[in-house]
Amino acid sequence: MIVVENIYKYFGGFCAVDGASLSIKAGTITGLIGPNGAGKTTLFNVVAGVHAPSSGKVTMDGEDITGLPPHELFHKGLLRTFQIAHEFSTMTVRENLMMVPGNQSGERLLDTWFARKKVAAEEKALKEKADEVIEFLTITHLADEIAGNLSGGQKKLLELGRTMMVDAKMVFLDEVGAGVNRTLLNTIGDAIIRLNKERGYTFCVIEHDMDFIARLCDPVICMAEGHVLAEGTIDEIKNNEQVIEAYLGTGLKNKVKEGANV
Repeated sequence: MIVVENIYKYFGGFCAVDGASLSIKAGTITGLIGPNGAGKTTLFNVVAGVHAPSSGKVTMDGEDITGLPPHELFHKGLLRTFQIAHEFSTMTVRENLMMVPGNQSGERLLDTWFARKKVAAEEKALKEKADEVIEFLTITHLADEIAGNLSGGQKKLLELGRTMMVDAKMVFLDEVGAGVNRTLLNTIGDAIIRLNKERGYTFCVIEHDMDFIARLCDPVICMAEGHVLAEGTIDEIKNNEQVIEAYLGTGLKNKVKEGANV
């Protein structure tokens, strides 16, 4: 699905991504782990078009997408979420979902005057789609809640729901578990697994919660100091001496092998 080849990203004299190369196979949930400052989010931003790479290449389904802006990647089915949720805080959960699809007739002034039936039909279809997503995520009780009132975990669920309003192929999830309680994190994990198995979504997940990564992800890729350090199953990563030394430190070796959160 995604191939990243020898990506470098500099901010002034600082090299945030240092020759990173990796691939994400279609139909997988790939985990991306590493310490703060490893370059994970910057690499996400390069792939998702937020930052142009200083050098290197990114392809999706064999097509060169290097440096394409996010709105073009959106229409190709590549979406990403953020560490801090980006909701429309004064709109309801349902309205947030209905905002997602592009090129809606209601966005054009003339259509609101002269094509009211078309606009109404599209809005009806969008509402039905949004309600289907809300039911899938088991948040029907929040459908009419103002999004700004949601908890951190509920906002992460809403972000996941927004990817379901379009034909997403590749979804990048950046620290979906940050600030989320265990119950909601399990709900989010269930939704990701269902989307992967039932709807064929491909995911790449940045996360520090190793239990969450172990439950969802295969393979797991570890980054450190801007480059890819290791790749394998979660057990292979936990027992990789380079990962233990460079990412976690020798003092945490036993904790990692026991599956503790880091």
